[in-house]
Amino acid sequence: MGADHTRPAPPAPPGVRRVLVATVVPLFVITVIAAVFLWPRDGGPQSDGSAAVPRYHGTVTRVVTEACPPQPETPEDSSGGPGAQDGPCGTVTVRVEQGPEAGQQVETPVPTGPGAPTVAVDDRIVLVELTDPADPSTSAYNIAEHQRGTPLVWLAVVFALAIVAFGRWRGLAALAGLAASFAILLTFVLPGIGAGGSPLLIAIVGSALIMFVVLHLTHGVSAQTSVAVLGTLGSLVLTGALGTLAAAATHLTGHGSEDATTLSMFRGDVDLHGLLLAGIIIGSLGVLDDVTVTQAATVTELANANPGLSRLQLYRAATRVGRAHIASTVNTIVLAYAGASLPLLLLLTADSRPVTEILTTEFMAQEIVRSAVATLGLIAAVPLTTGLAAVVTAAGRAAAAGPGRPGGDGDVPVSRTPGAARHPAERDLALEALSGGRPDDRFPGGPARPTGSPARWAGREGSTDSTW
Repeated sequence: MGADHTRPAPPAPPGVRRVLVATVVPLFVITVIAAVFLWPRDGGPQSDGSAAVPRYHGTVTRVVTEACPPQPETPEDSSGGPGAQDGPCGTVTVRVEQGPEAGQQVETPVPTGPGAPTVAVDDRIVLVELTDPADPSTSAYNIAEHQRGTPLVWLAVVFALAIVAFGRWRGLAALAGLAASFAILLTFVLPGIGAGGSPLLIAIVGSALIMFVVLHLTHGVSAQTSVAVLGTLGSLVLTGALGTLAAAATHLTGHGSEDATTLSMFRGDVDLHGLLLAGIIIGSLGVLDDVTVTQAATVTELANANPGLSRLQLYRAATRVGRAHIASTVNTIVLAYAGASLPLLLLLTADSRPVTEILTTEFMAQEIVRSAVATLGLIAAVPLTTGLAAVVTAAGRAAAAGPGRPGGDGDVPVSRTPGAARHPAERDLALEALSGGRPDDRFPGGPARPTGSPARWAGREGSTDSTW
């Protein structure tokens, strides 16, 4: 989750570490206690194994298509005569690989209907065994879908190799964080909601648990990560509060999608209204991670690039970066929700009702609330995280430097206001940098270094996170 903006850095000053530990550790302990309290004791609802339809793997060995037989005329048939069944029609021969008839050839009808798989010879498919309720001894096979296990495994391998090849150890840590996220979702969030728990509360606790584990695992244990954690947690709480208010103001019930309606038929004890809010929070977590880590790293980079920047100047400069990030991320959020709801949006184009009436229906209002609430939480993350990072960076810089040194209590910044006069040596260094070169005694024949200029660029070969 999120992008990597950090590099190894010396530990923060003891005073800054104590403040962050005193803030982050209690929040983590509270999150763990809440997770233990909300953890599903029975593992969620148990399915009835006797009602499961047997499924077996098989390989298509032959496909025979033929003309569909005519259907008897019905009152709904406007053609005036018997019509042909919607194709294709025919039989498919399949070699069964599992079950009591493993190794045998069976015949099934060619799959038909909306969403039916198109099969060809050598396709690996999944068979379902259907039993006649009137005669349990009579059964027949039908093709349900294609086997997708092998292609998905190869895709996952390529995905993992690409991340590790590019990110190296950091990429490996990101994969571990991704695995931790899925583990928390599959063992806590989904079973907890399925067991009848509060979806909103479980989503907040689960997201906080994911955030603590993944951010520290991916970006390391540092003051910068702690700031990102605090910014993300505050934004998640705000997102949950805004989502609750927006859903109440628009009278959303959670039944705005076909999936939710189907779920209510099988699981009547699930709070669909809370499930809607839970989806907003979990969906916002990944984007919040990227924004908060980026803002914390931006403040660090600015402080290292110009140690003379005050706390307010750090905040203003990093906020300008955050505005550019938010401008692109808002579009990302809206397009992500639009892509997930593309069939719904396409269906709206065929609706003859006025646009204003369509937009106020629950299934459209639900998507609007999702996008708006997630965006508001994302916008709030920028000033919150940037302000925390500016405070921590300035405190760490003041603690690490003594009076009379850059960043110390007795230091006077070189330039604290735009347009202020620069030191001649600083001006010469800026001109050299803009022209593509810089004076350095290490290069024979190079231009002489200006009097009073540093022997090399500050932080040029070291970590940019040194102030943390």
